[in-house]
Amino acid sequence: MSTELAAAPPADIAAFDANGAARGKIERPNLWIEQGSREFRRAGIALFLVGFASFSLIYCVQPLLPAFTAAFHVGPAQSSLALSLTTGLLAVSIVLAGAFSQGLGRRALIIGSMISAGLLNLVAANAPDWHTLLAARALEGFLLGGVPAVSMAYLAEEIAPSHLGKAMGLYIAGTAFGAMMGRVGMGMMTEFASWRVAMGGLGVLCLLSAFAALALLPPSRNFTPGAASSLSFHMRAWKGHLGRPELRRIFAIGFVLTSIFVTIFNYATFRLSGAPYGLGQTQVSLIFLAFAFGIVSSSLAGALADRFGRRPLLIAGFGLMLAGVGVTLAASLVAVVIGIALMTTGFFVGHSVASSSIGPLAGKTKGHAASLYLLFYYIGSSVTGSLGGWFWQHGGWSAVAGLAAALAAAGLALSAFVGAAAQQE
Repeated sequence: MSTELAAAPPADIAAFDANGAARGKIERPNLWIEQGSREFRRAGIALFLVGFASFSLIYCVQPLLPAFTAAFHVGPAQSSLALSLTTGLLAVSIVLAGAFSQGLGRRALIIGSMISAGLLNLVAANAPDWHTLLAARALEGFLLGGVPAVSMAYLAEEIAPSHLGKAMGLYIAGTAFGAMMGRVGMGMMTEFASWRVAMGGLGVLCLLSAFAALALLPPSRNFTPGAASSLSFHMRAWKGHLGRPELRRIFAIGFVLTSIFVTIFNYATFRLSGAPYGLGQTQVSLIFLAFAFGIVSSSLAGALADRFGRRPLLIAGFGLMLAGVGVTLAASLVAVVIGIALMTTGFFVGHSVASSSIGPLAGKTKGHAASLYLLFYYIGSSVTGSLGGWFWQHGGWSAVAGLAAALAAAGLALSAFVGAAAQQE
């Protein structure tokens, strides 16, 4: 963000928010990173690694929840705090990082946050008790806030608008790959070594990814770091974005998407490790291979949204999620796995399209808008992910699936309104 915008009066901020797309254009189009260029490839690889490393760290504990209940003598809902505290602090941190990266710079904040979080995962791996592990995971989540929103803002500022969907899809694909391999690797290493060895190994791997991203990520061209803006400026920017119905709907969609996704995976691990399936740690972790569908669908969805618009892709995504949740109600293990794969595909379609919708709607304060989207996104993960434990303990899988289905229906309704509003802008 330029220093001129940082000094703009409140009235100017309001005008920019009311006409975000028109006021948010870069006036020197020759500085865009175009698809097919060396810089586009370097940025794509770097942001893929960023997505991989950050989401491996965030979600690596998900397949370990049953192991935590045994090791620390806590219940399913309590064990979910190892993930919910991480995503909860992440949500708070994202808002701050998205704003203050305007003064610190996108690239430095992304890499610095990744390195710090990787080191904290090593601390969590050696935690002597449950409360120490939770504290390390919470701090790790807070430090990881410098990655998602700032990465989205970097892409929206640097990539040519006509290719933004594909670039955002590559980043989301990296998050899918990291989320998948982090979970699968955790399960396999835990069964053959221990969960402590698994978490420590992942911390080292993510540190290596951070240094590779540092070498590859092109410097910002359309962003000039300046002095940190006043709190009142940030408040006006956030208020302006929240005042736009189109952005509010996108934020709500982010909340619904991750609420369904995290709840299903959190308690699928308990369902599949118990009767009648009785799967081992490695076998349970293999359900996360469903993320492979997310890697493909996120990249494809971004490109299709650039061509056909957001509404049909969002509706398709939530439709797949609803269908997948329904299929998981079957008793057959094969049907449960197919249902999880359908739900996962729908999630990544929706998340890729919703993420790429933020930049064009946000104007110049893209970091603020991206941070608000991810705030709602991770609040959904934290609140509903833990709330699902109550449904699991009191109603079993049918109650968990009912909660997810109701949320998917709400997502379908929101998607229809997003499409209508988008056509009017």
